[in-house]
Amino acid sequence: MNAATTRSLSGYVDARRERLVAILTDLVRIPSENRAPAGAELACQLYLADRLQRAGWDPTLYTPDEVPGITDHPVYWPGRDYERRPNLGSTYPGDGGGRSLILSGHIDTVPAGSLPWTHAPFGAEIAGGRLYGRGAFDMKAGIASNVFVVEALAELGFRLYGDLTFESVVDEEFGGVNGTLAGRLAGYTADAAILSEPSNLRICPAQRGGRTVHVSFTAPNGGILCPADSAGVIEQLRLFLNALPQLAEVRRLAAPEHILYAHLADRVPVTVARIHTAPWTTDEPPNVPPLCRLEIFWQAMPGETVEAIDRQFNVWLDALVAANPQTFNVRPTIEHPIRWLPGSALAPDHPLVREFATTAQSATGQLPKVCGIEGPCDMYVFHDFGIPALLWGPRGGNAHMPDEYVEIDSLVESTKALLTFVCQWCGVASE
Repeated sequence: MNAATTRSLSGYVDARRERLVAILTDLVRIPSENRAPAGAELACQLYLADRLQRAGWDPTLYTPDEVPGITDHPVYWPGRDYERRPNLGSTYPGDGGGRSLILSGHIDTVPAGSLPWTHAPFGAEIAGGRLYGRGAFDMKAGIASNVFVVEALAELGFRLYGDLTFESVVDEEFGGVNGTLAGRLAGYTADAAILSEPSNLRICPAQRGGRTVHVSFTAPNGGILCPADSAGVIEQLRLFLNALPQLAEVRRLAAPEHILYAHLADRVPVTVARIHTAPWTTDEPPNVPPLCRLEIFWQAMPGETVEAIDRQFNVWLDALVAANPQTFNVRPTIEHPIRWLPGSALAPDHPLVREFATTAQSATGQLPKVCGIEGPCDMYVFHDFGIPALLWGPRGGNAHMPDEYVEIDSLVESTKALLTFVCQWCGVASE
């Protein structure tokens, strides 16, 4: 693609900045919270289907569990409810001879939560160059970019040589990925895919893996006035937390180096996510807790297996319990509430990565950094199906937290790169 066309496309996005923000505003104002095992993505999917139809596309709505063979697939995670939770897929056929591309994203968000917001979670309020709201950053901004590209191609009258697929999947949060798996099994494949996740204007061809574990400590309890015959759950928790850095060190030594994660001081952090004994309220009687639950999450490098990671944890826990038999008179119970999410990566010199970097630089004037994204996502499903894929999206903050936001200027810049890359990758047959 010549420099004049690239400048023209960037100017087009600048001139229609308000339209891009309007799409994102609409999406944020339509809640699509994932409350696993159920969710509420339907209204957003209907909105997207309408936008595609207006642009001359023929969208299909289908639920993940109706795709043949999905429940037998090893990646499938059972126990999810997909009533009124359809995926959206649509392919606009090219004129032939070009490379095909999928623009993919998940429409579900985490819940708004019970912590206070200073901006309404579904208000799409704009302040200081930021648009606030649940999902504004993760990842309705990326979905808005994808819709904008579809509308831009229609308005500009561009015909592509290669097929272009638009995909909006459900149930990515809480380790879902059944929606992404369903898209592949339903036949939405291509020569490459761009997942418009919030990458902070970095090209991310790699994702870390993740393992979530619930640990439950129990101890006898006859009430607050009864002397304890053994150590309580708080003492168990204290020993567990004091020993946790040892597990973190085991993980650091075992995890392989990876060039796309050289920017991180700790490639595989072990994190305490929640600790719970009883509700903090005077509606509950004061007591010595008989149960304490702990959620921990640790990340993994591409190439690590769940079997190896679980073995490291179990050996560490067995040693801790054996060294403290009086405290752990009942062995802590272990549960895995969500699936194992493996790490996955393309090589940083893969043609998709190189070409996207060149295109993004020509569209925005800046050469993006290439690195792995810091958390797990559903990109590994594309890689498993042999589809080269990378993550690309705008800057923002407070993902999964109150006052989540996306920076509007960076949304414009990320969309310039995406629109230009679609035209470059698929090839423009006519204008």
